[in-house]
Amino acid sequence: MPRSDSVLPSAIDAIGDTPLVELGRLTKGMDGRILAKLEYLNPGFSKKDRIALQMIEEAEAQGHLGPGQTVVELTSGNTGTGLAIVCAVKGYPFVAVMSTGNSTERARMMSALGAEVILVNQLPGSIPGQVSGGDLELVEQEAQRIARERSAFRADQFHLPGNWRAHYLHTGPEILRQTGGSFHAFCDFAGTAGSFAGCAAAFKEYDSAIQCFVVEVAGAAVLAGEASTRPNHRIQGGGYSMPTLPLLATQNIDGYIQVTEEEAIHTTRQLAKEEGLFAGFSSGINVAAALQLLADNYRGKTVVVLLSDSGLKYLSTDLWQ
Repeated sequence: MPRSDSVLPSAIDAIGDTPLVELGRLTKGMDGRILAKLEYLNPGFSKKDRIALQMIEEAEAQGHLGPGQTVVELTSGNTGTGLAIVCAVKGYPFVAVMSTGNSTERARMMSALGAEVILVNQLPGSIPGQVSGGDLELVEQEAQRIARERSAFRADQFHLPGNWRAHYLHTGPEILRQTGGSFHAFCDFAGTAGSFAGCAAAFKEYDSAIQCFVVEVAGAAVLAGEASTRPNHRIQGGGYSMPTLPLLATQNIDGYIQVTEEEAIHTTRQLAKEEGLFAGFSSGINVAAALQLLADNYRGKTVVVLLSDSGLKYLSTDLWQ
């Protein structure tokens, strides 16, 4: 998605080419660097704008999405926001299906962008702000029902290759260009695992020595093979305790890093206070994982992370209390 400094024809042409910044204040006194890609500067304030555009354009090219056809997808809010933007520009009705456990800002934003937002109640006993794999399964069932009834195109972010390809074709190469390929490790929180899969594939093709780590919430590290004891954690947008993620390319995983909820929240707040970067939960968990690497086996090295979405999407949560 490279672009010049000329006037852009639409919002979707503003997706991508996000800045990469050094977190020199959070790493003060440490031996090493963290470089953060500001994905929350995309038009929908998250990295998911990239996959929304890629999935829709690939569906158009393959004949799976016709003029005026409805698009539907489950979302924690970020993919839905990206799809709302892309569908608004391209003229497709969009239905976002989301758990009531996700923050209300996301539903309001999607609605403002023209989406029809359908909220699905959580399982009995679930806590708002803590969406489990069971809660997500209820959302999946509703998304499937709507897709059938409306003959809609399902922008299935957990399965469509456009998800990981957006990062393989664009995010990863942007980072390689911005760094000159001079970094040692990449760590990324697993939601659908599309950004990890795409970036890791691009990095490994460039230099197989770049180490790529999957980040999970402590107590919900099922991808690392552990039992889930905290499926209802507060880190929205991932860590659903799903034992497998279809897009996750295990051959590119060099290790797993666990971060507690408390560490993720503290680091997110420090990003704002010390670096002036107002990001969300998953950004904090990525940076906390990078700090672990610098404090251990990656002293003197450079670690790259994504700041996945904006802190504005969590104002109703306890992240900013």
